[in-house]
Amino acid sequence: MQLLLAIVTITLALVFYTLGVFAERRAGELKLNHLGLFALGLIFDTTGTTIMSAIAKAEPVTGITLHQITGMLAIFLMAFHLIWGIYVYFKGSIQSKQTFHRFSLVVWLFWLVPYIVGMIVGMKH
Repeated sequence: MQLLLAIVTITLALVFYTLGVFAERRAGELKLNHLGLFALGLIFDTTGTTIMSAIAKAEPVTGITLHQITGMLAIFLMAFHLIWGIYVYFKGSIQSKQTFHRFSLVVWLFWLVPYIVGMIVGMKH
């Protein structure tokens, strides 16, 4: 049951974050609803990662994996992205609001790495 919940929450993170990134690109500027989607993506990713970590603790420890490192970096990047987005939305110039999507796409692409690696690792079990 825990594994299913983790899979659902991390997939919801993918859905919300993807919607936020591509809605922002389509709009041509950062809007408040995009920040909400980024926040939901971060919340669901953190929740899913926390559940997955609890599941992993039940298995023998073999050291830190590339998946764990990229996963934690992705969460930190998502958090930084959200904080930077809040700053840009409230204090940034019009140009920074219009170019923020470039950073969003980079963070989203990086986030895909641990998501895809997690799926591959999960399929092997």
